[in-house]
Amino acid sequence: MRTVFSTKCIHPRDRFDYWMDFVRRNIIVNDAKPVCRKDFEVELKTTSVCGIEISITKSSAISVTHTQRHAKQASADDLFIFMPVVGFKKLEQDGRQVCLTRGQFALIDLKHPHCGQFSDASEVITYRISRQKLESRVGNIDCLTARSVTPGTPEGSLASAYLEMLPLRASGLGEAAQALAEAHLLDLVALSLTKAADGTIPRTSSVRAVVRMTVRAEIEARLADPSLDADTIASAAGVSVKYANAILAEEDTSIRQLLQARRLARCRHALEDPAQLHRSVSEIAYGWGFSDMTHFGRRFKAAYGLLPSECRRRGTGEGGNSRP
Repeated sequence: MRTVFSTKCIHPRDRFDYWMDFVRRNIIVNDAKPVCRKDFEVELKTTSVCGIEISITKSSAISVTHTQRHAKQASADDLFIFMPVVGFKKLEQDGRQVCLTRGQFALIDLKHPHCGQFSDASEVITYRISRQKLESRVGNIDCLTARSVTPGTPEGSLASAYLEMLPLRASGLGEAAQALAEAHLLDLVALSLTKAADGTIPRTSSVRAVVRMTVRAEIEARLADPSLDADTIASAAGVSVKYANAILAEEDTSIRQLLQARRLARCRHALEDPAQLHRSVSEIAYGWGFSDMTHFGRRFKAAYGLLPSECRRRGTGEGGNSRP
């Protein structure tokens, strides 16, 4: 991770003001108050995985307020996940309050007012994620904000461990690995948030979220199976193809379209990966469930605007000697 802000070389009287100026210009517009201005210290490190921004903040005790006025200035696509690794963080939003300690995390929507408190000498991991990508998995997130996900459940434990581990490994990941890591993180967060809110969100919304995630999980698990079809996927989710497609229509897709899109994405990652130059284009296509190379080439070009062989040359810098 890269250190992007530190108060170590700033005079104590200016530290908090410099920090707030940095936050408002680069992270979020809010109001804050330190418990002790003259002793205030903070350090911020950042990294990213695909479209997810990750930061670790080491800070003195501070309280933060994000008002309705601030919320109107926030990006409509931004959601935050907070998880302390040292100390605690208190959060309040949408009438709910949580106090997070190590291994616990919660979702905050920047389009709604919220407030929070960092304990002294705290260390908090923050994930800035896409609303669209999370809502594509769980539906509307209004009922999921400011709910504590704990490692007390299998889902929460796995998600928590992943959230804590990823910042330390992100900088060494290639493009293909980053895409997989992003998808895994969002899937784990979506599943654990839904479990944490079970019984408190509308039953129809909960059922649709579970079906949506089950369909996606079944597709990801069996992408390489050329016999995988809509009937098999819907059956695994315990619903009809018609019902599953009605849910996916909220994302402007269907089982068949999603299956094809995920296979094409895996093929593209493989074609652009220098470590897979020894594999032919056809081997990669067949390996990810395609059974007809003409169909594969046509669909690939429709999705990405270039042929699979052209994608390989661009991604790996080959001079045109790729295997067919």
